[in-house]
Amino acid sequence: MAVATPLPVAVIGAGPIGLAAAAHLIERGLEPLILEAGATPAAAIEQWRHIRLFSPWQYNTDAAAVRLLNGTGWESPEPTALPTGGELIDQYLTPLASLPAIASRLHTGARVVAVTRQGMDKTHSRNRNITPFVVRVEHADGEVRDYQASGVIDASGTWSTRNPLGTSGLPAPGEAEAAARISSPLPDVLGRDRETFEGRTAVVIGAGHSAANTLLNLSELAAQASGTKIAWAIRGSSASKVYGGGDADGLAARGRLGSRLRSLVESGAVELHTGFGIASLAAAGAVTLTSTDGRTLEGDVVVPATGFRPDLGMLRELRLELDPGVEAPRELGPLIDPEFHSCGTVEPHGARMLAHPEQDFYIVGMKSYGRAPTFLLATGYEQVRSVAAALAGDRKAADTVQLELPETGVCSSDIGTSCDIPVARPAGFVAETSGGCCGTPEPVLIGFPTGLAHGRSGAN
Repeated sequence: MAVATPLPVAVIGAGPIGLAAAAHLIERGLEPLILEAGATPAAAIEQWRHIRLFSPWQYNTDAAAVRLLNGTGWESPEPTALPTGGELIDQYLTPLASLPAIASRLHTGARVVAVTRQGMDKTHSRNRNITPFVVRVEHADGEVRDYQASGVIDASGTWSTRNPLGTSGLPAPGEAEAAARISSPLPDVLGRDRETFEGRTAVVIGAGHSAANTLLNLSELAAQASGTKIAWAIRGSSASKVYGGGDADGLAARGRLGSRLRSLVESGAVELHTGFGIASLAAAGAVTLTSTDGRTLEGDVVVPATGFRPDLGMLRELRLELDPGVEAPRELGPLIDPEFHSCGTVEPHGARMLAHPEQDFYIVGMKSYGRAPTFLLATGYEQVRSVAAALAGDRKAADTVQLELPETGVCSSDIGTSCDIPVARPAGFVAETSGGCCGTPEPVLIGFPTGLAHGRSGAN
């Protein structure tokens, strides 16, 4: 009699968290099916490989992944060094994805377009939890194929769905028509994208770390190439959120970087426009941005450093329970709300907090944080360790969630994280760190964290 082969667990995304999930599943004796939309693993990180992470190597690798790599001749990077996105790919993710245990289960150019249950949409309940998942995939050659799975881990991230430039969460009128003049959220100003900005006027939109990173790089370009001009538009009435604590900052390197950006604004090298909510864009040669109060800005290229949001369209036929504000799993939402929390004040969490009514389905990594910008790689690694344990039926291990970070905390990178100074915590609160975040001593950073006591400025 034929023996049925157990179905695999579908892992959507082959970035750091997706590959870590696969490593944990393999350790648990489960079969991962890794589906990556890009042509290579970590395709999203490849687009910001020039960005240096805020956290050192010791917090950017996953324990199960390292166990797979050990014994293969892989050389572990210096634990205290701060890698760029490119170094993260070249020194860790590419070697990991190349291991036979991972490579044999990895499909690149495989974009997941829908997840459902075999033979039933989300309205059907009978036998739902014992019915296999169906993951529909569009392959690079145009083939559309359905894969069955016993569980699904969505680690697809948020990079492909940036927030729009307009107010109220909607694209501004004219934004789509001006797309050719809008850059990626983190352009490589001094490298790959130099020609786009050299000798031109750039308008940077946003008051987070991505905006700050680009402004600093643009200032270097302006010093090298005459005619390069920089405008910076933010919705709030003050840029103090981005400047941080200056000389009074608890982390000296962070304070110096904030002071540098403030100096650029005060010197006129960066032209700051506050209270500039974008009402419309018009592209006729240059791009004209009109604010809600009627002011206008003109530039050759617009940098949309506006943050990201999850793409939930492919999950429409699943029974999800999401926080109504940040679009994270409902129990996690209040713990990561950027109105109140930084990445240093989010307690460790795992499968139980990430669960949905759809049994054996989990959203992990940056996508699990929805619209909140406070995610850490180390947090994602703990998420998938717990999820793999839950899928393997080890409830005790799944519920034993622990994450140890240094006293000053760490930041993952400059792609929208919100990493702040220590804040007061209510009695009994168990946090990821005992301090704020983003704190290796005196790092040489490309971007930098803010100095807020919570995720957003009261001026926004």
